[in-house]
Amino acid sequence: MRYVTSFERLAMEEGMEKGLEKGLEQGLEQGLEQGLEKGIQEGIQVGQSRLLIRILTRRFGELPPWAITRLRQASAEELDNWLDRTLDAASLQAALDNTHAQH
Repeated sequence: MRYVTSFERLAMEEGMEKGLEKGLEQGLEQGLEQGLEKGIQEGIQVGQSRLLIRILTRRFGELPPWAITRLRQASAEELDNWLDRTLDAASLQAALDNTHAQH
């Protein structure tokens, strides 16, 4: 077994500390990027939901609570499909019908 001098031991400890710091820094940076991306996506979805609520309200009158809840909980894909259908739908139920989802 090889003897490790105190200088080598200190160098190894310092190297491990720097590696740990760099790893933490990279992890934090990646986490912030992912969090920011998710926050932006959620913000876009909330905006789409609000816009669709306004459009549907102008088109069909005051929306029932079930419709508002459904719009606020919808995925981005659902909101896109409903937005497309809103222009041609004869009723609120037809606009929010998922059985004819467009892909």
